Amino acid sequence: MLQDLRARCADLGNVDAILIGGDIAYRADPSEYHSASAWIAELVGACGCPLERVFVVPGNHDVDRGIIKRERSIQNAQRTISLVPLHQRSDELIAQLRDTGVGHTMFAPLAAYNDFAKNFDCQLYPKKLFWKQELPLRDDVALRIYGLNSTMLSGAVNAQGGQDDTRDSLFMSHWQTVFDPAEGVVNAVLSHHPPDWFGDHEAVEEAVRGRTTLQFFGHRHKQGNIRDRQYMRFEAGAMNPDRNELAWHPAYNLVCLTVVGEGADRQLRIEAHFMTWQSAAPERYVRVVDSNASDVWEHTIAIPGRPRIQAPTIASAATAPAAATTTPPIAHQGTPMTEKSTRRLVTRWWRLPMNARREIALDLKLIDESEVALPEPERYGLALARAGERKKIVELTQEVEKWENQ
Repeated sequence: MLQDLRARCADLGNVDAILIGGDIAYRADPSEYHSASAWIAELVGACGCPLERVFVVPGNHDVDRGIIKRERSIQNAQRTISLVPLHQRSDELIAQLRDTGVGHTMFAPLAAYNDFAKNFDCQLYPKKLFWKQELPLRDDVALRIYGLNSTMLSGAVNAQGGQDDTRDSLFMSHWQTVFDPAEGVVNAVLSHHPPDWFGDHEAVEEAVRGRTTLQFFGHRHKQGNIRDRQYMRFEAGAMNPDRNELAWHPAYNLVCLTVVGEGADRQLRIEAHFMTWQSAAPERYVRVVDSNASDVWEHTIAIPGRPRIQAPTIASAATAPAAATTTPPIAHQGTPMTEKSTRRLVTRWWRLPMNARREIALDLKLIDESEVALPEPERYGLALARAGERKKIVELTQEVEKWENQ
């Protein structure tokens, strides 16, 4: 794949961002994430993408099922959420997460994933149900990516003692599917599981179709796409599927986005290259062709709203619908920051020794003593977010530089 990608980038240009749709590990073992990190370092080198432009979400294989099997409190919380009527399930999920002990216990199966994902500011915890990041497409248009957590009920122990996920056994909740519309913003969603895997699949499907322009899903090991007047959906396939599968087709996708036109006539031009492994000689990656025998899948979609007048921003948080009756467990919303400086600061922040992060966070009052016991990805993720909210990015950068120069 790396060899093929280098050749494609020589033709198409460097990659600006990498989206990884979950199942980074197989058993959620820390050693698997060490291997993944090393491979991602090779990947960004092969395609010229900055490391700070890598974005990840968890899949069902990123959930440590052994922890769920051992922890009765997780089983109880998941069972309680699953058994309430569907229209009450979102509120019950939030109620469980707002209980400090239960909330952190429910995220324990994602501990190894979070330790990996923190390096990309894509970690998740009770006060951050999903992440939201923005990238500039043009001066007046930004791409806003929502990274969803589709694994809150993944690995739940069923009545027979098994832990296999089934359709409708998972749950997304409306807290994750707000997808705020904004002028000059193209909304994109990244989720491991597609909508039809959730008990609330009708609501998820409606929100995704009605409020996002680009939709990226994993889980199914088969490439595919839907081109609709208002959106384009990508089913990614699998980069490393099980060789015992009947249709063994490693795959990856390259998506080129271009904004054309001005004002109300602006459009998003999409050119997708679906790469799949050809097992027959000569073994190599080849492009999948569409119904018109073209190996580039093209689509054009109108960009909603008037031109965006402010600079693109970056934030990581979750937002509740205005009409919600239960307060979501959200501690921060993030503050507008330039994408370039903020993303690079994230990478530099996590490269510091733990004692350096602790000292800086406490000195700048980005965390307090009561939060020192929080899991590290949450603790120092909160510190980063608060630095933006409290306009301390410059101070934080200066402190990071002092430690780097020691």
